[in-house]
Amino acid sequence: MRIPVYFMPGLAASTAIFENIVLPEDQFEMVLLEWKIPLEKETLQEYAKRMCGDVKHENPVLVGVSFGGILVQEMSEFISARKVIIISSVKSNKEMPRRMKFAKKTLAYKLIPTGLISNIEALAKFSFGESINKRLKLYEKFLNMRDKKYLDWAIENVILWSRSKPKEDVVHVHGDKDEVFPPEYIKDYIPVPGGTHVMIINKFKWLNENLPKLILEN
Repeated sequence: MRIPVYFMPGLAASTAIFENIVLPEDQFEMVLLEWKIPLEKETLQEYAKRMCGDVKHENPVLVGVSFGGILVQEMSEFISARKVIIISSVKSNKEMPRRMKFAKKTLAYKLIPTGLISNIEALAKFSFGESINKRLKLYEKFLNMRDKKYLDWAIENVILWSRSKPKEDVVHVHGDKDEVFPPEYIKDYIPVPGGTHVMIINKFKWLNENLPKLILEN
């Protein structure tokens, strides 16, 4: 029996970010999950429960990138997961950088002009960090969820994430050069040398080599 592995992209990102991720087909079945438009006043937990409806296998592995990593941790409250792996993400709100904690305290996130952020350059900077401008055209295909309702909801739910204690057994893979979630705020992770917040795209060789081992480890 092949192990089902579900992949959730980051904030506003499409499944194209996984185009270079390849797991051995005799051992694993890869399934890509897509963002949905949130319902009116839907909480992150309610959204996570709704996303579980797209999981068609029992006991899957859940892999989430960035905000997708936050989401798969919440999804694992509703379904039994063989393993939860997060990439370029955080395990609790204690691992958020200062600027996000400040945005939470001051409600500054409400001032982010999400109508403008659907402009690809602003969205790429927000989702992928500062190092993106040279490759803007490349990133256009990676950021397909530009709906204002979704962006308002997603940004608010990153900033206001209520989990203060990490879930046990979450496997955390993180770049040592991540500029969105700087590693100095993060504990208990597997470092990827030179990995930035977009390492799912540009460190895919490391991930292809190591993900199978991480999935199969007890």
